[in-house]
Amino acid sequence: MDQITSLCKQYTDLTDQEIAMIAGMSGMLQPLANLEDADIFIDCPTRDGDAIVVAEAKPEDAPSSYKLTVVGLLAKPENEPAVARTFMLGVATKQVKAITQERTRVIQSVEPIKNGDRVIGVLIQEKRDETGAVRDRLHLSEQSFQRMADMLLHVSGENSWLPECIDEALLIVDKEGMVTFRNSLARELYERLGYVGDILGQRYENVRLIDDPAEGEDSDGYTSVETLVGSHALSIKRIQIRSEEVDFGIIIRDITSQREQEKQLILKSVAIKEIHHRVKNNLQTIASLLRLQTRRTENESTREVLSESMNRILSIAATHELLARSGVDQVMLGEVLVNIKNNAVRYFAPQYLKLHIAVEGDDFLVDSEVATSVALITNELLQNSLKYAFLNRENGSIRIQVTHGDLYSTITVVDDGCGFDVGAARNDRLGLSIVQTLVKDKLHGRLSIQSDESGTTVTFDFQTQLIDLTGVT
Repeated sequence: MDQITSLCKQYTDLTDQEIAMIAGMSGMLQPLANLEDADIFIDCPTRDGDAIVVAEAKPEDAPSSYKLTVVGLLAKPENEPAVARTFMLGVATKQVKAITQERTRVIQSVEPIKNGDRVIGVLIQEKRDETGAVRDRLHLSEQSFQRMADMLLHVSGENSWLPECIDEALLIVDKEGMVTFRNSLARELYERLGYVGDILGQRYENVRLIDDPAEGEDSDGYTSVETLVGSHALSIKRIQIRSEEVDFGIIIRDITSQREQEKQLILKSVAIKEIHHRVKNNLQTIASLLRLQTRRTENESTREVLSESMNRILSIAATHELLARSGVDQVMLGEVLVNIKNNAVRYFAPQYLKLHIAVEGDDFLVDSEVATSVALITNELLQNSLKYAFLNRENGSIRIQVTHGDLYSTITVVDDGCGFDVGAARNDRLGLSIVQTLVKDKLHGRLSIQSDESGTTVTFDFQTQLIDLTGVT
């Protein structure tokens, strides 16, 4: 306190009353630093336009960005633009890079400390740049019981800056059962709930939103309840505060939008299931029509074309069946490949051939567009192997190998058949054309074909997560 007073009198134009306000706020720096695992500072404006650090606190359970104290050192506008902006405009500045007095890079969030309309200081929260962005608002209810209790001890003053930084409604109730403190979010919440008067100064039993815990329920000094008040879903926490004047604190978080989002996700999941189910049914109907046409035709080449088309449609239908089961727009790739393998064997494997087909390697989630394209490509490759690779053979094997990557994943289809001349293969063949088009245009990947007398290896890769480039220039 004496150091704050000395620095302010020496370097600032703050009045005695304003210096006392700054000194009073310094008492909450350590609990706030522990709460956020961040370095916390109070800077005050100097007479020459810079800012001087008058108070600091380092987190006790996390590493600080500082080796030494910076109290009494200047904060230059060019190094700490967030501090300069808040002093100039009198508004909060969030998540801005800065350079400390020790020349390390940090992320700052800055709030003004005001006496009326006059900015008399700023409260700064700092974390190392590499740890990521600092949150805009504090969420007290996400902390441990002991941290919540410690923090609530420091928020009962009307001039306290901290309660207005917390994105939750706060109430403090004294030993007589009176509401002795509420932040602005608490006042606004109760207004939305229909309360006409200010809850400050009222008996808590007249404004409580839930029943008090039964005897023994809060033996540890902490209870947490979710409740519905009108159309508002609220998470309400009651924290016992063991002090001479304060009995307990109440933290209320409005989770209405969160619960609405959960409902929308459930509805979306149901809609996705229904869409994929209908697509699967329609595709199977088309495949049935093609099967009927295949049985009626006597032309062998026509029958072959119709069978290939039917199998392509069934490969897509099988993927939509899996998507319909999951209820989300993602499916496990391994399930897709097993379904394609089974369909291909059912319709194209010669009865005399003793065939072993194995799906090997990684299994992971892919979205519906990737799953459908992979299903069609794999179906074409298996269909081609089953038709041409094992002519005049009694046995054979095919391996489907999957390798997952962070950006690109790879599928390799290997058979031990007779092989073919890749250079002499016709590029106008429908099957090859489908594979090339899907790999290039749908999966944004590359295709490699190698073949000799020991067999054929076809490899293609694809983006693990497709990026929608529509509208990107």
